[in-house]
Amino acid sequence: MTRVSVNEMLKLRLASQLLAQSEQRTPREIVTWLGAMQAQDVESGHWSIGVRGADLKRSEVVQACEDRSILRTWPMRGTIHFVPAVDAAWMLQLTGVRALAGAAGRRRQLELDDNTLKRAVNALSAALYGRRLTRAECIEVFEGAGISPTGQRGYHLLWHAAHLGVTCIGPQQGKQQTFVLLNEWVPNPRQLERDDALTELAIRYFQSHGPATRQDFARWTGLTLGDADRAIEGAKKLLTAVDVDGTPSFMSTVVLDSVFDRGDDIVLLPGFDEYVLGYKDRSLFIDPAHASKIVPGNNGVFLPTMVERGHVIGTWKRNQRPKKTPDIALSGFNPLTANQRARTEAAVDRYGSYLDAME
Repeated sequence: MTRVSVNEMLKLRLASQLLAQSEQRTPREIVTWLGAMQAQDVESGHWSIGVRGADLKRSEVVQACEDRSILRTWPMRGTIHFVPAVDAAWMLQLTGVRALAGAAGRRRQLELDDNTLKRAVNALSAALYGRRLTRAECIEVFEGAGISPTGQRGYHLLWHAAHLGVTCIGPQQGKQQTFVLLNEWVPNPRQLERDDALTELAIRYFQSHGPATRQDFARWTGLTLGDADRAIEGAKKLLTAVDVDGTPSFMSTVVLDSVFDRGDDIVLLPGFDEYVLGYKDRSLFIDPAHASKIVPGNNGVFLPTMVERGHVIGTWKRNQRPKKTPDIALSGFNPLTANQRARTEAAVDRYGSYLDAME
């Protein structure tokens, strides 16, 4: 077993996360490598993709949603992610069903019985045939079918239909979320048997998040530890076991053997980025004394972060929306040195380049 220190582990994670190499990559290549990327906030999700590709523009990420190479849905833990479009169906069948089963209590609270759910899904399917509808228009469909969408009922019905693999989130219409039929949007999806799907998901996770533990993987996917072990066993030919200061972990052998060149950069990550949310234990890269500054009030909303050599060193906020270099307010956990500020300016310039003429 390869032994690495925590600092070495963080450097390897940057490489796995595609944050330590300046290479040209398409949005589809990035999302495929990571398997799934947190995207409950669509603009944060766009930048999560953009920061991982050299010179990648926001317009290219938006176009990847329009050309159906990537899409947003709820594949794991009941949370919205970007996934490769061709992989959405098998991911939902493998991991989405667990979230669906776990929501039985919530359905009872919302007084959504099986008959109501079926009527809602059927009405939505008919309305979406051959077109896309905004979220508000989908809610009107439920009302037209005699189903009250009040409170959280409307959202849950949309969530339920997507978990069944009937719908997925379509491209943004301005600032509005849209929905489409998954089998129309992706007419030729990949189909995987369950064991193959487990193996594929383990490969995607550990190549993009490693070194990581089996517990990290189970939490990320929402799988049981038994299924996590089965998945790792299926993927073991492509993985290397590493010991991170006594903690057994796994990572891609290819990444372990690769050479990367940007491990000392400061990177500006969006809120909800996979680097922060993709692990069970964040104490290795976020000082517990500062953890609350990333999620103020512990309200579940993660702020954008500054990362240096794998460590989160502060947060940042965009103040304005100019067309060129954005106005960024930096909040270091400790005062930034002149060297850190210079490297942060380079990261701000990269973000400004990503925004391009769409702003």
